[in-house]
Amino acid sequence: QVQLVESGGGLVQPGGSLTLSCAASGFTFSAYSMIWVRQAPGKGLEWVCGMDDGGLNSDYADSVKGRFTISRDNGKNTLYLQMSSLKPEDTATYYCAKARVAYYYAPSQMNEYSNTGQGTQVTVSS
Repeated sequence: QVQLVESGGGLVQPGGSLTLSCAASGFTFSAYSMIWVRQAPGKGLEWVCGMDDGGLNSDYADSVKGRFTISRDNGKNTLYLQMSSLKPEDTATYYCAKARVAYYYAPSQMNEYSNTGQGTQVTVSS
């Protein structure tokens, strides 16, 4: 059974940093590209970034480029999102998602990814 468990969210002041984790189980993590998406209160899902199965390629939405860094540890079956220079508009619930097909990487195509996690809340406020 595929399981993705996000953690690491919290309350942080503007300009602060936070690192999110996504623990994966129930599938061969190293064979699947992964993405982070977020949903702000009252808004739809927004793609944040993605990384291919081997961790060699990554892509970012313009809104987070230069501030967020995605990484993965295939030995630990874990995906990470390092967030810095956080802004109030980064406030959202963050979710990780796995590609529906192994070895497929289309990071901004959210319909090609599925998620089974509950998400982790990030609030950026003074």
